Amino acid sequence: GPEMSSKEFMGWAYRNNIAIEYIQPGKPVQNAFIESFNSRFRDECLNEELFFDLNDAKKKIEKWRKYYNEERPHSSIGMKTPNAFEKELTNSEKL
Repeated sequence: GPEMSSKEFMGWAYRNNIAIEYIQPGKPVQNAFIESFNSRFRDECLNEELFFDLNDAKKKIEKWRKYYNEERPHSSIGMKTPNAFEKELTNSEKL
């Protein structure tokens, strides 16, 4: 996308030691998980919120990120929340 051609983005990645990886042309399944995440992020956060400034956007996105990572049920882990899945996994490892 356009972010991959942004000098500012590429500079940020370089300064933070982040390697940019590209999928092979014609192989969209190589990044299916991020496409799924991007869709949810757009539908559940970006399209639902009004951002009044950068600080407001950061706060609202962080709130959604915490919800997504801690409380929202995920189909990939049997419609459990990540917290419940982690607790279940931790308990099973103790056995």
